[in-house]
Amino acid sequence: MTTSSPGTPRQPTSYGLLTMTLATIMTLCAILQALDVPQLLGLSLYTEQYLAAILAFALGMTFLVAPRFTGLLRFLDPLLALAGFCAAGYIALSYPTIVNELVYRPVDGLIVSLVIGLLTIEAVRRLTGPGLTIIVVLFLAYGLVGYLLPFGMTRQILWDRLAIYVVMDTNGLIGLPLMVTASMVFSFIFLGQLLVSSGGSAFFNDLALALVGRSRGGAAKIAVVSSFLFGSVSGSAVANVAASGGVTLPLMRRAGYQPHMAAAIEALSSTGGQLAPPIMGAAAFLMAEFLQISFATVILAAVIPSLLYYLAIFFYIDAHAASNGMSLPDDVEIRPLRHVLADGWQFVAPFVILIFGLFGLNWRPELAALAAALALAVLALFLPYRGKRSRLGDLLRAFPDAGKGMIEIVIIASAAGMVIGVLNISGLAFSLTLNLVAMAEGSLMLLLLISALVSVVLGMGMPTVGVYVLLASLIGPALVRAGIEPIAAHMFLLYFGMLSMITPPVALASFTAATMAGAEVMKTGWQAFRMGWVAYLIPFVMVFEPGLVMQADPIDIIWQLVGALVGVWFATGAIYGYLTRHLGIVERVLLGMIALAGILPVSLGWGGYLVNLLAIFAGVVLIFRTRLTPSLSGRS
Repeated sequence: MTTSSPGTPRQPTSYGLLTMTLATIMTLCAILQALDVPQLLGLSLYTEQYLAAILAFALGMTFLVAPRFTGLLRFLDPLLALAGFCAAGYIALSYPTIVNELVYRPVDGLIVSLVIGLLTIEAVRRLTGPGLTIIVVLFLAYGLVGYLLPFGMTRQILWDRLAIYVVMDTNGLIGLPLMVTASMVFSFIFLGQLLVSSGGSAFFNDLALALVGRSRGGAAKIAVVSSFLFGSVSGSAVANVAASGGVTLPLMRRAGYQPHMAAAIEALSSTGGQLAPPIMGAAAFLMAEFLQISFATVILAAVIPSLLYYLAIFFYIDAHAASNGMSLPDDVEIRPLRHVLADGWQFVAPFVILIFGLFGLNWRPELAALAAALALAVLALFLPYRGKRSRLGDLLRAFPDAGKGMIEIVIIASAAGMVIGVLNISGLAFSLTLNLVAMAEGSLMLLLLISALVSVVLGMGMPTVGVYVLLASLIGPALVRAGIEPIAAHMFLLYFGMLSMITPPVALASFTAATMAGAEVMKTGWQAFRMGWVAYLIPFVMVFEPGLVMQADPIDIIWQLVGALVGVWFATGAIYGYLTRHLGIVERVLLGMIALAGILPVSLGWGGYLVNLLAIFAGVVLIFRTRLTPSLSGRS
C-alpha cells in the first residue's frame, strides 16, 4: 500500500492521458446538459441518467488519480476504476427500464447498487480521509440495525432494500446533492478553472496590491483581499490556501509576520471564500435547492455575513499592524489601481455578466456561469494582461482541469446522498426533528448551541459541502420548525460547517496553511480561532436579526448592519487590546460589553434600538476619550 495521504491524490503518468480524456468528456457532458442540448436534439433522457453518467466518470477517475496499491497488486486500482465506471454506466443506460423494477429488488439492480455503494465509500476514504467515510458507514449500519438499539428511532429495513434505495432511489445517492453538483456547481468550477488558465490569479494579486498594499498591515490585507477574490471562485478553503498561499505567505513573512500569524490569516481568508458572493462555494447551490429559492436570493443573504467576517479579519490585522508598526516591504511593486483595471478589465467583465444574468435576466445559475465563461474565453484570447495573451491551448486546459476538480465534489455529494437515503428510509430525520423541536420548546438558545457544537464536531476533517448537507438534513428541519427564518437557519449551519476548517483540534485550512508557512500546526489553529471570533458570534445574531440575511425591511437591515459593524469593531479592539491606541484591561472588558450591546438584536423593540444607540455612543467616548486622560489601567 502507498502512504499518500487522503486529499492529495497521486496520479501516475500511465493514467494521465486516460484521466485527462475522461475529465474532458465529463466537462463537455456537463456543459451540454446545462445548455439543454439533449432536449434540443430530441433526446428524451431522465435526469438520473445524466447523474449516473457523471458518477461513472467520477468513480472511474478516482481510483486512477488516487491509487493505493503498489507492486503485484497495482492492477487493482484500474480494475476498481473500471468496475465503478461500468456499474454507474449501467444505470445511465438502463435506468428507464430498471427504475420500474426496483421495488421488486432485481438481481442486476442489487449487484450494481452494492458495487456503487462500496466503491463510493472507498472513493470518499481516498479523497477526503476517514471523517466522512466513518459517518457514511455509521449511518448505513444504523439503517440495518438501528431498530435493535434501545435509543433507536427507526424501523427494520432489509439489507437488499436498503442497498437499492440508498444508491438508486432519487432520495438517495442520485438525488439532490448529486443533481446540484452535476449541474450548477460544475459550470462554476469550469468558470473558475478558465479564470486560472487565463491568468486571472495574477490579476487578483495585482488588484489586491493596488487596493490595500500601501495601507498599514498591507501584506496581510493583500492576503485577505486576494484570498477573498480567488476563494469566491474556487469554493474550497484548502484549494484556496494552496493556490494563494504560495504568494501571500512569503510576502507576509517578509513583512515581519510570525509564521503562525501569517498562516492563520491565510486560512481565515481562504475559508471565508466559501461564503463570499457572487459565486460562493458548492454548498450555496445546495442551500438554494433545499430551501427552494433562487441562487440569487442566497447570494443576497450572504452579503452581510461575509462582509462582517472579512471586516473582522481586517480590523484585527489593522490593530496588529498599528500596534507593531508593520507595513509592506519597500521593494514590492504596487501598480496603480487604474493601470491594473485598465490591463485586466477582461477579468472583471465576466463577473458583471454573471451578476447581470442572475439578477437582471433571472437566468439559471449554470447558464449565467457559462455565459461568463464564454465572455472570459473570448476576451482572454484577444486582450493580453501585462503583455501576455492567453493561448487557445491554455484555455482548453480548463476542460480537463474542471473535470478533475469536480471528482472530489461529486464523490462527496454521492456520499451525502447515501446518508440522506438512510435518513429517509429509516424515518430517522423525522424522529430527530421532533426530538430537537421538543428541546427547543424549553430553550431556543440551547438548540442553537447544540446545533453549533454538532456542526463543528461533524465538520472535523470533512469538506464544507459534506458537512452542510448532513447538517441541513439532520438539524435544518428542526431549526425551521422551532420558528427560525429558513434562510437564517441554513446560513447558521453553513457558517458553522465552514468554521470546522479553522477550528482546532482538526482544522484542515489552518493545518494546510501552517504546513506551507513552516508554522506550528496547533498554534496556527488557535490563532485562527482567536482572529475569527466574529464567525462564531454572527450566526447567532443572524437568527435573532434576520435583517443580516436580507429578511427584513430596508430600515431594519441598515440598522442591524450598522450595529453589527460597530460591534465587530469594538469587539476586535477588546480582544486584541488596541483600537486607535492601546487599551487597558478594564477598558477591554468594558469595550467587550459595549460591543455585545451594540450587536444586541433590535427584535427587542424600541428598547433594542435605544441600547444599540447608547452602546455606540459609549464605545466612541471610551475609544476617543484620549490623549487627555490616561488609560484606566495602563497598557495591556
